[in-house]
Amino acid sequence: MNISRDSDIVELDGPPAFEYGQKVRARINVRNDGTFPGKEIGDVLVKKGDEGYVVSIGTFLQQFYIYGVDFVAQGRIVGMKRKELVSAEVEQPVSREVA
Repeated sequence: MNISRDSDIVELDGPPAFEYGQKVRARINVRNDGTFPGKEIGDVLVKKGDEGYVVSIGTFLQQFYIYGVDFVAQGRIVGMKRKELVSAEVEQPVSREVA
């Protein structure tokens, strides 16, 4: 069996890009590839810009991290790759105190 990989990069060589509980945003529309129960193949599960929270971190093909993201507003948890997500957390400005 010949497995087609998305890239030669093995994400598992480093730590996950996102942490449990981290707020993330979908970078693309995600459609059901047949692995999401109760929806037809091709149905949109998540739209670009939808926000959710990382609730699980698994692996796929001994190459990628898969992030289980709870999209609360959509009422579903969807498995997504790093390239499909971006952090939605606002970075706190660094305070500079003057002595």
